[in-house]
Amino acid sequence: MLENLENLTTEQKHEASRDLDRLSAREIVRLMNEEDKKVPFAVERQLDQIAKGVEVIVAALENEGRLFYVGAGTSGRLGILDASECPPTFGTSPEMVQALIAGGPSAMVRAVEGAEDSAELGRADMRAHGVTERDVVVGISASGRTPYVIGALQEAQAIGAKTISLSCNENALIDQGTDVAINIVVGPELLAGSTRLKSGTAQKMALNMLSTASMIRLGKVYGNLMVNVQGTNRKLQERVKRIIMEGTGVSYEEAEKLAGLADGDAKTAILMQLTGASKEEAKRLLKEAKGKIRKALEPFE
Repeated sequence: MLENLENLTTEQKHEASRDLDRLSAREIVRLMNEEDKKVPFAVERQLDQIAKGVEVIVAALENEGRLFYVGAGTSGRLGILDASECPPTFGTSPEMVQALIAGGPSAMVRAVEGAEDSAELGRADMRAHGVTERDVVVGISASGRTPYVIGALQEAQAIGAKTISLSCNENALIDQGTDVAINIVVGPELLAGSTRLKSGTAQKMALNMLSTASMIRLGKVYGNLMVNVQGTNRKLQERVKRIIMEGTGVSYEEAEKLAGLADGDAKTAILMQLTGASKEEAKRLLKEAKGKIRKALEPFE
């Protein structure tokens, strides 16, 4: 499965950087910057596929399913980063968006040799986390051929879960049998084979889109405001007040009062102000609208 690496775009040598070790610091960072400029255009070529992935994720989460990211090395760490940002940004439960990395949590900071080479480990992780047909699994692999990811996707497919592949090579092995294949081809890396560079940047951009667009479609955003943000510290409590101010046009003092009445929940506070509803009524309206402020406001327009 790992033979012929030289045929992968991500493993090919970068002609313009053959004398990389002879360059000055300024020349190195200029060349890196030039390469990074290519990433957004490569992502742009896959926007249709990324949008399809969003639709698959939204359908699963609306059906009480969960989103799983699965990867090894840098790809696994990027999945963990994206998943860990969902609860504070969108008020999701830690169970809604989860990330698994080959070798387990310790692999986040230290490589676990050989873990990514085990397809069975990927399958076992799917079973251990109770993946069901309601869930969606995103397999992340720059090369597109990581055995751990392939095993996880195959197990998820056997279970009946929806699957999405995210790689940086065309016709990646992890694409096989997936519902959506996202292949962001950024070309050879400046440092040959170091996919934490352009490939990592491309994967980070795609994951940002998958999670953020999905949460927007699920109603966890009002306008461009993070109305589901949780006020778990002073900074975030102040953010809740600013969100209420921006969402309703009230003063800081009024927003502070509304936040208190709504138990720190920006959505409830905004709906209370815009409709004149009590806290209990606002919460009921939101529940009936599945958490979507705009839908909850429809009877009042």
